[in-house]
Amino acid sequence: MGQVAEVFLPLALAFIMFSLGLGLTGADFKRVVVQPRDFLVGALGQIVLLPLVAFVLVSVWPLAPELAVGVMVIAAAPGGVTSNLLTRFAGGDTALSVSLTAVISLVSILTVPAIVFFALDRFGGVETGDLSIAATALKMFAIVAVPVAIGTALRALAPRFATGFERIGRIVSGILFVIVLFGAIYENRDNVLDYFAQAGLVTLTLNLVMMALAFFGAALARVGRPQRIALSLECGLQNGTLAIAVVATLGLAGTYAIPAAIYSLIMFATAIVFAVFVARRAA
Repeated sequence: MGQVAEVFLPLALAFIMFSLGLGLTGADFKRVVVQPRDFLVGALGQIVLLPLVAFVLVSVWPLAPELAVGVMVIAAAPGGVTSNLLTRFAGGDTALSVSLTAVISLVSILTVPAIVFFALDRFGGVETGDLSIAATALKMFAIVAVPVAIGTALRALAPRFATGFERIGRIVSGILFVIVLFGAIYENRDNVLDYFAQAGLVTLTLNLVMMALAFFGAALARVGRPQRIALSLECGLQNGTLAIAVVATLGLAGTYAIPAAIYSLIMFATAIVFAVFVARRAA
């Protein structure tokens, strides 16, 4: 990806994660202990099941190596903050959604590099000897964990300011996400239709399968309906900005970011349909 993207993407992601931190309190992390079953089901769905389903799909789907790796990158990414808003709209457990987004985002510092490097070795045709998994984790720590920590600390020290700025931060974060998304598409504009034809169906399948598994599979663990709504949206709405930023951080070609961009477009449509449906059922 271009030098501008390599600079802008980490800054955009850092601001988005800072905005996430502004909305967090100690209760959001304490909930992991208070609601261990619900949290554990969601965490396993995102950290283990989502990459596993993606791996099975790209192993049997006829994809270019770059696109196969790209699907694994978006599958490795944590949930996005939009899931919190849609969970509230759909009548789901918003507190659980926020906790999952926060904690899995921090855990992704370790899980994302591990999954991405595995995918590069398995599908990518890239010599990973020139790349460092530790260096990648450190970069993610700088642009994910540090901004979240700063935002959370600011919320604790200056709650009135943080609450007032949080709404502005969400708006700016949304704008930055749109810029990142369409920037990735524009960079590959000459081949984007061909890439969409190749990766559109597999990303849609991944999205629908994971939302269904999270919603219906969680019932086997006797998870309540509001919690299942939250888990379904958490497993369906991924942090596309982080996925694209990982591609830029590793210095990979923009083609690797195309599945993340396509998935990001698809996930909003499916998540909104799901949220409207369950909200109407509840009404």
